Amino acid sequence: RDCPVFDICKSYFVVCYSYNKTKQNKQTMYNFPSTVRQHVMLVYMSGSLMGVLGGMSGVFPVSFVHLKEVIIEKRGNEEVVVSAEMPLVKEVTTTLREWGSIWKQLFVANKEVRVKQIQRLMWELMEWRSQLLSGTLPSDEFKELKQKVTSKIDYGNKILELDQVVRDENGNILDPERASVISLFRAHEEATAKINERIKEEQSNIQTDHSGISARIQSSPTHSLYVFVRNFVCRIGEDSELFMSLYDPIKQTIISENYLVRWGDKGFPKEIDMLNNLKVVFTDLGNKDLSREKIYLICQIVRLGRMDLKEANNKKFTQGLRRPFGVAVMDITDIMKGKTECDEEKQHFIPFFPYVPFLFSCKTTTSTLLTHLVLQKTCLWVTMKALVGDIVQIRKEYPHLVDRSTVVARKLGFPEIIMPGDVRNDIYLTLQGGDFDKYNKTTQKNVEVIMLVCDEEGKNSICLGAGDKAVSEYRSVIYYQIKQPRWMETFKVFPLEEMHKIHLRFMFRHRSSQESKDKSEKNFAMAFVRLMKDDGTVLQDGLHDLVVFKGDSKRMEDVNCYLSLPSTRHHHGEPHKGAGLGRSSSSVSGSGGLSVSSRDSFSISTLVCSTKLTQNVGLLGLLKWRTRPELLRENLEKLRNIDGEEVVKFLQDTLDALFNIMMEHSQSDDYDILVFDALIYIIGLIADRKFQHFNTVLEAYIKQHFSATLAYKKLMSVLKRYLDVSSRGEQCEPILRTLKALEYIFKFIVRSLYVYCCLSSISSTIMCSFVSTECRDVLLPMMLRELSGTLATKTDGPHDERKNCLELLNNILEVLSRDNVVRPQFRAQCGHIRSSRVVACMTAILSQMDDHHYATYIETFTGTSDLVDFLMESFLLFKDLIGKQVVYPSDWMAMIMVQNRVFLRAINTYANTMNQKFLTNDDFEVQLWNNYFHLAVAFITQESLQLQHFSPTKRNKILAKYGDMRRLIGFAIRDIWYKLGSHKIRFIPEMVGPILEMTLIPEEELRRATIPIFFDMIICEHAHCGNFHKFENEIILKLDHEVEGGGGDERYMQLFTHHTMCHKPTLRAQVQHFVSLVKGLLIRLLDYRAVMSDDSRNNRMSCTVNLLVSLTLLDTGSQYLHKLRDLHLEGENYTEAAYTLLLHSRLLKWSDEMCSPQFEFVGSQTQRQLKETLYDTIIDYFDKGKMWEEAITLCKELAEQYENEIFDYELLSKRLFYENIMKILRPKPDYFAVGYYGQGYPPFLRNKVFIHRGKEYERREDFQNQLMSQFPSSVRLNITTMPGDEIKNSPLQFLLFILLKFYTHPDSPVRKGPVDPNNEFASMWIERTTFTTVYKLPGILRWFEATDMKHTTLSPLENAIETMESTNEKIRTMINQYQADWSLPINPLSMLLNGIVDPAVMGGFAKYEKAFFTEEYTQQHPEDRDKLLWLKDLIAWQTPLLGGGIFLHGKRVTDDLRPFHDRMEECFKQLKKKVEKEYGVRELVRNGRAAEKRHEMLSRVIILFKPKCLFFALLLRYTSIISTSSLQGSECMTPTKLHPDR
Repeated sequence: RDCPVFDICKSYFVVCYSYNKTKQNKQTMYNFPSTVRQHVMLVYMSGSLMGVLGGMSGVFPVSFVHLKEVIIEKRGNEEVVVSAEMPLVKEVTTTLREWGSIWKQLFVANKEVRVKQIQRLMWELMEWRSQLLSGTLPSDEFKELKQKVTSKIDYGNKILELDQVVRDENGNILDPERASVISLFRAHEEATAKINERIKEEQSNIQTDHSGISARIQSSPTHSLYVFVRNFVCRIGEDSELFMSLYDPIKQTIISENYLVRWGDKGFPKEIDMLNNLKVVFTDLGNKDLSREKIYLICQIVRLGRMDLKEANNKKFTQGLRRPFGVAVMDITDIMKGKTECDEEKQHFIPFFPYVPFLFSCKTTTSTLLTHLVLQKTCLWVTMKALVGDIVQIRKEYPHLVDRSTVVARKLGFPEIIMPGDVRNDIYLTLQGGDFDKYNKTTQKNVEVIMLVCDEEGKNSICLGAGDKAVSEYRSVIYYQIKQPRWMETFKVFPLEEMHKIHLRFMFRHRSSQESKDKSEKNFAMAFVRLMKDDGTVLQDGLHDLVVFKGDSKRMEDVNCYLSLPSTRHHHGEPHKGAGLGRSSSSVSGSGGLSVSSRDSFSISTLVCSTKLTQNVGLLGLLKWRTRPELLRENLEKLRNIDGEEVVKFLQDTLDALFNIMMEHSQSDDYDILVFDALIYIIGLIADRKFQHFNTVLEAYIKQHFSATLAYKKLMSVLKRYLDVSSRGEQCEPILRTLKALEYIFKFIVRSLYVYCCLSSISSTIMCSFVSTECRDVLLPMMLRELSGTLATKTDGPHDERKNCLELLNNILEVLSRDNVVRPQFRAQCGHIRSSRVVACMTAILSQMDDHHYATYIETFTGTSDLVDFLMESFLLFKDLIGKQVVYPSDWMAMIMVQNRVFLRAINTYANTMNQKFLTNDDFEVQLWNNYFHLAVAFITQESLQLQHFSPTKRNKILAKYGDMRRLIGFAIRDIWYKLGSHKIRFIPEMVGPILEMTLIPEEELRRATIPIFFDMIICEHAHCGNFHKFENEIILKLDHEVEGGGGDERYMQLFTHHTMCHKPTLRAQVQHFVSLVKGLLIRLLDYRAVMSDDSRNNRMSCTVNLLVSLTLLDTGSQYLHKLRDLHLEGENYTEAAYTLLLHSRLLKWSDEMCSPQFEFVGSQTQRQLKETLYDTIIDYFDKGKMWEEAITLCKELAEQYENEIFDYELLSKRLFYENIMKILRPKPDYFAVGYYGQGYPPFLRNKVFIHRGKEYERREDFQNQLMSQFPSSVRLNITTMPGDEIKNSPLQFLLFILLKFYTHPDSPVRKGPVDPNNEFASMWIERTTFTTVYKLPGILRWFEATDMKHTTLSPLENAIETMESTNEKIRTMINQYQADWSLPINPLSMLLNGIVDPAVMGGFAKYEKAFFTEEYTQQHPEDRDKLLWLKDLIAWQTPLLGGGIFLHGKRVTDDLRPFHDRMEECFKQLKKKVEKEYGVRELVRNGRAAEKRHEMLSRVIILFKPKCLFFALLLRYTSIISTSSLQGSECMTPTKLHPDR
């Protein structure tokens, strides 16, 4: 406010630019185009704009800053800046912003139909908003546009399920503060009826049957052609203009406006946004147009550039010249007439005929022309479709084709039917041709015509074609050295308001191909023409031969030098009075230095298509009869001599003028007969077959526009006179015409009488008497008495009687709400008819009651019980009305908010009565107060008051008009609670839930005021019972339900912790424990709620488990177990689903006790039945998840129950599934460590590491991609160590993936000691990281958090042992696979066996022998003696395994691989011989018990040499069994050691 620039603030600034925002050195930079030089500095203070410092370099460019006029309104002590735009413009702006956000949501939700529908509506509103802002619309057009805008807004709000906007008769938004409740209710009803009617109309216009195209075309009076320009293939090298139109080749006339497409030199549209959007509709075509013998679609191409394409493209030659290039033509007669059904997706090739002068000479043959055309390889590709109806109709029927971006090209002329309200005001001008002498030049001139609309406001009033912007001047095409150019170029001129001041000026200039010469050329001649004559009529249609003047170039541009001169020559012998000039004239008087050029000529043609401008003097005099009333009789008589086409074109204006004449002369009958005869003439015209289509126009006028209330008297008077004359046998010439028009005469009479009755209804007379106090005192008691009795007895009576009673009550209440009426003292009686009208009446009554009315009414109850009953019934009624059974539609927001405000005042008034009468111990009514609390909570939690769910626009509107009513009644609840005193204990724990629901509302002040009630409840219950268990259990039970329903947030948790702190030493520990318990539960509930709508199933599972942990401590939460089970089943995680249900089963006993409610299951009653049902399901899940060990354990438990408890041996036999164990292969899953680093993750993932159990055969890449898809904005870390604090504190998301060997980090090799270059194994140590999870895997999740990490180191010898173990296990697994499936390819087995028996790279176990089986190593490492024995034993055991594999390979090998197998078998024999010599012989036997003992021995050996953290995958390796059924006689048997001494 201290800024000198803003001393008196009358404007504010808007910056219009989509800039890029980057942060550098903690400063915000805005990247604008480098071409912007000037900037302004916007001064900000405390987040608000304070001023502009001129002359300084600032943030925002000047060209992007716009001043907006504002109005400063004072609201209390605050000043509010409001835009000074008209209210309708502000409403459109607000609506577009609100619709825009919803439109984006619909797009994300992939609702294509609704997205396109809203997009069309928004385009229309934006177009109309620009028209409103232009301020150039006449009053009638502005009124019509206003109605269209408000109708479109209301329709869009309805289909988007937004609040209904109620308006007055002028279309302005109805202010609830200034309107009565009944007026507001009726406005809602009327708006709803209109919108519903509009929706029905939209639905009825949807065409589902597209058959019978020709029949539809013949039956419709209006037709259109849809054209979509797909591509224009032509190598011009310069910008070009494509003019598309419809053409009649027989009459050689253009039928429609041009559709202009500006094409760039790169082969794309000039505006790249128009690519794939070049759509046009040629509309207003009639049956006469379709009856033409031929109809062509033509496209004229004009290039913009040099005079000749052969000239070099440099500054030496003139640029920007419009030169003819060619034309594309297609016969579309069959498409237009419906003989050929054309699909809008079928592309048509239109050939191209270039403009080459020598090709069109008399010596050019057709073959030469076609050959040149082929060489050009130029064409136009379009799709098209014939549509039935006008532009309004086809937009509704074909929204997928015709939208707001589709250009509309109208017919050159009026359609066959002009409906009331159809406004058109176009003047089409065609440059016909000219004849220009070369004078002193050696060659003919290159003539360019420049046309301007001359007037002080004549800028941007020329349109070259539909789809193009208006321009201020027109430049013609230039024909090279042509003496008599014929342009035939048609364009449109927009008539302006002051038509009589406007004229068109044509300047003629020679254009040179050389830039230097062209600059020196000046205009050599000019011509002009006025658009309106002195008598007020517009320029006649047809050809006009204009006078060409010569003279000084500057004088030709001076209006005063030529405007008084004649502009046209005599054409076809028709003299133009004072404005014509003969062909031979050479000079004129008063020419101002200009002379007529007798050697030059120039002609144009015009066509006027206007419902505002006429070319008939008589019709113009009738339409503007008030300007010359003395000529009124003459103009009425001349009407019958005017051409019928001109009359029907101005049908609505003519009828309005006739009835205005009749009404303004209602006191006399001077013009009655003349007006009647004129009306008969018009009706007779429409009865003519030529104008029969205008019957619908006349019907529409009578129903929608006719409003002459007293016309029926005049019409009946003249009709009676004619009939009387005819009945007397006298001559009555008009009687025959009158009888033919009698149908419409009576329609006018009936409509006039109806309008008159509506304005003078009887109810209005009665209501007016209520303004008088004396009349009201007599009528009001009587009417209320009758109404109350009728409403009480007609509850089940006829609907019309109840409706009439309510309508009368509405009228009474509306009159009583007026400011000039003194409100009476009355007692309201509410009936039991719960309808919207009754509720509106009740609301109106309550709104007019002040404190005195309430006090008087309360005093009428003589007994306490009667008052209690009334208050309880009122509370129940209010709760019912504001609850789920709402009597108004949800979009009647204004009505609902007014009702809430009225109800809130009534509730507070009744609460004050209760404080005075029912708060003492003797009079305390528990049920009454309980009803009050439940009503207050229902009021505060109703959906219509939850501002956080509304858009910012709607929220601001409600706060500005009504305030936050939740806060008001919340404070009242708080005050009343503290007044209850010792009665508080009666509402614990019943009121805990409602109070909790109220405190969860996200309103800061409300929470601060009401959360302390909880602590007061704790103190109250503790003082009464010594503890607060009831309160604690109730709030925990309700908190789960309320938070899951959407209540609560982190701020609520902070306020709850702060406002429930206890300062009493005796309660402090208990309250702190309770607060921490609720806080932990609330954190888990909020996390769970946040991820329930997340697409990541993993996040939902994690939060569910976290919540289960918290609820298990509170002995609740069984419902979440089944939710977690369902999530697992969605992902086919059967093992985890089984473990989840196993938790539920452990809460049950093997007893016949009945289940508690939270344990009820479908078809189960006792705990035994429920547990058995759960076990069946769990076993089935374990079986599907191949966790047969766990399934066997449960089967044994069930077997014990069946055998010893219920003795059901049949069930016992059904629980065995060992066949699956023997036949189904169980692959080992991979394990992954995943680190979620960065502050961008939710709290339950942030900076934590989780161990994931992979699925069967899941590759690492697939696992990573699946997890990355859940966090698309995350960044993958390509490191193998834990990140530092910089990454952990970053606001971004980072993911770290590590492939594990079950709970362990992948091994990292480290070199220690001297390195042997020939044997790396001797010095290769392994660093290993071991993770410890919070729960074991597998479990109720496929992943658990890693709570501990330990780092261990493996010696080279231990590493060698692990490598040999892994190799032997790999051989054993592959042998089992090939035994079970003979269809597997042999290549993997070949590679594995050959790599061991003939190691070419790593050297096999020979490297271990050189590194560890030496005397030197044994002496240096005596502690490794047992490990050396184990390594040797592993090498010895590898030999029989290899033997079994080679035996299988020999049976499976093909002939082409037989030499390879023989080579491998020879190497194995040498290897076997060496191993058995060094380490002993091992054999595979078929003795299962021996194998079992061997496995136990191997396991014990593993325990000796592995670290304390064992890997269960390694233990499982030695529980697998090699089948020997196919290895009889081979060397591959169960291993046995033949030489125990080794």
